[in-house]
Amino acid sequence: MSEKILEEMNRDQIRANFLKYTRKAFQALPSIKNPIILDIGCGSGVPTMELAKLTNGTIIALDNDQLALDKLHEKIKEKRLNERIKTVKCSLHEMNFQDESFDVIWAEGVGSFIRFENSLKEWRRLLKINGFLVLHEDIKTLPTSNKLIAKYQYRLIDHFALPEDAWLIDYYKPLEGRVNELRVKYMNKPQALKILQQQQQEIDEVKNNPLKARSVFYVLQKMENRAITEKSLT
Repeated sequence: MSEKILEEMNRDQIRANFLKYTRKAFQALPSIKNPIILDIGCGSGVPTMELAKLTNGTIIALDNDQLALDKLHEKIKEKRLNERIKTVKCSLHEMNFQDESFDVIWAEGVGSFIRFENSLKEWRRLLKINGFLVLHEDIKTLPTSNKLIAKYQYRLIDHFALPEDAWLIDYYKPLEGRVNELRVKYMNKPQALKILQQQQQEIDEVKNNPLKARSVFYVLQKMENRAITEKSLT
């Protein structure tokens, strides 16, 4: 029942409202011919499929949720992208790729699973020299980001915070509309209503404090040495 309810929420369709920010972050990157991209925490592949539109490279899409990867497989098959997108079922804490394997590492929404500093430190070895790390993180990372970016020998290419109400307007309000529709459909199903109430609690938290969900994109470049010129995050 829970999987069916969650499927009917159409989170992929709602999540697509954020692709404008994915595109903005990608546009900050220089042109790279046939890049090898590691998409960490790809989920069901909403940003993954957008990256496939934006580049002619190869994408390794990694997640530990097999159901989400199965959804991504369906999208890959539908768009005939089997040669360009490969999926890997793996925890982001157990990645064993060779050093300097990727031109770009892309990670949207994994900040709750790994600290900002740890992603800078642990994923650095996977990037080629002068490769790029793109992170979508909690806004709370911003005050200490300059120091950490320099500490782990990256150069700040760009950063931008999402609008204060972006998560509320683009995600949680559409999600609430879907929850309300499903409440009517499952009004006589207590188990379903319990699941929907859990979703509503998350929505209410953001409605009561929209700033709680604020986030920021970082576009960083791995540097070969410590001769890094910091770009101010003001």
